[in-house]
Parts: sequence; C-alpha cells; structure tokens
Amino acid sequence: MLDIKFLRENPEVVKQNIRNKFQDYKLEKVDEVLKLDQENRDIKKEVESLRAERNKLSKQIGGLMAQGKKDEAEEIKKQVASQAERLNELSEKERNVEEELKKIMMIIPNIIDSSVPIGKDDSENVEVQKYGEPFVPEFEIPYHTEIIGKI
Repeated sequence: MLDIKFLRENPEVVKQNIRNKFQDYKLEKVDEVLKLDQENRDIKKEVESLRAERNKLSKQIGGLMAQGKKDEAEEIKKQVASQAERLNELSEKERNVEEELKKIMMIIPNIIDSSVPIGKDDSENVEVQKYGEPFVPEFEIPYHTEIIGKI
C-alpha cells in the first residue's frame, strides 16, 4: 500500500503508474483518496480545536466553582456537554472516513520500479533472471479431479 503522504504530494505520478499498469478504471480512486484525506484532515483539525476549547472551559469551570459562581459554572458545563456530543459525532465520522480511506488505498497499486519495461501486454514481459531448470516430470501428472475420483 502506498503512503498517503506520497500520494498527496505526487497524485500525477500515481495516476501515470496506474495507466502504465493498464488499470485506468482505478484512476478515479486517486481523486477519491485525496478528497477523503482532506476530509479526514479537516475533521482532525476540528476535533483538536474542540478539545482545546473544552480544556479551556474546564479550567474556567474550576475557577468559577472556587469563586462560588455555580450558576456561571453550570452554563459552561452545558457548553462542555454539547462539545462532548459533537466530539463523539466527529470521532465516529473520522473512524468511518479512515476506514473508507484504507479500503480505497488498498485498491491503488504500488509504484512500478523504474527498471521495469512497460509493454502492451504479458507477451512483452522480459525475463530478468532464471534460477535452475524447470521441473519436467517423467510421468503424466493427473488432474485433481482424477485424484479425487480415486479416493
């Protein structure tokens, strides 16, 4: 699986790689990933902002309680509670977006090494290295259906 940072910084390289593999139907997945990634980053920013605000308000509540201003503290507690609900919603949305992002990232192929020649089809594949001799049996190998029939 490709690194999201690489895909974010090099979407055209990834798209060209997909074209080189003749998998053009996957081209739209790159744009989907970029869109989901941006959405995910926006959600994370909002979550961080809400957490910072919640922490600030929590400190204010402590100060107001120490000063005996319980009514004001209760108002701020309501704000904190509504922020907690929003945080839960965003956390769920973030999980869903990340899950979808991972699913789509698994579809996008890895980058072809620069030393690999690009051909029209399998017939243009180049054998780079061969190890040993291919096995040639001295007898006819039966099909699996024949073996099952004998059991």
